[in-house]
Amino acid sequence: MKITVTGAAGGIGLATVHLALEHGHKVVAVDVPSADFSSLKIENVEIIHADLSCLEDRDKVVEASNDIEGLVNCAGAMIMKPLFEFTIDEIHKLFEINFDSTWDLTSRIGRNMPEGGSIVNLSSTGSKYVSNSQVGPYAATKAAINSLTRTFAFEFAQKNVRVNAIAPGIIDTPMQEKVLKELSTRDGRNISELEKSRLNAIPMRRSGQPKECAELILFLIESKSSYITGQTINIDGGWVTH
Repeated sequence: MKITVTGAAGGIGLATVHLALEHGHKVVAVDVPSADFSSLKIENVEIIHADLSCLEDRDKVVEASNDIEGLVNCAGAMIMKPLFEFTIDEIHKLFEINFDSTWDLTSRIGRNMPEGGSIVNLSSTGSKYVSNSQVGPYAATKAAINSLTRTFAFEFAQKNVRVNAIAPGIIDTPMQEKVLKELSTRDGRNISELEKSRLNAIPMRRSGQPKECAELILFLIESKSSYITGQTINIDGGWVTH
């Protein structure tokens, strides 16, 4: 199986690439021009540098994905600041990166996938539950991804191409490290104390690992999940239960 993974140079995207290779798949790995792909310069990986907020760069990804059976839309960005300080331009930029690119790649790649193909989009528990208004526009982009996931699942169902999303909670990634640092600075709290209080809100009392998300993504990409489509599945230690 050949799979395209965006946001492939770090975090959940990188873990997904490594696990896909362990499963014997070939991968088209996509990330921004400045991304460090040194750990992926190996057999069965085609590397593409692309800014997915740019239509011309998305064209490159579509062209490289004309024979794939799986698409994982992991690429995303977050801006964190007091809610009323967001500008419309910042909100538009978040939607360009998080939503527009996911819609465009799902639409153009998905319509040409063979029967049995599968797409997994990256959402967030923030799309379902508000614990921090400083990421409100980011959460809005993820709520929009939940909706587009259902829409394309409906559209592609008759050709047996499935579309699902995962909604991670607190996962040990560079993005979560950034969130902790910014919350600590804004709230004047010690990072370790802040992290402890956040984890106490999770029934399992721990953060998740990128590989745990990758395991769920690969399950949804592969045929074992052949009757699952249109779903946004939480992976958050029990933090959100709807």
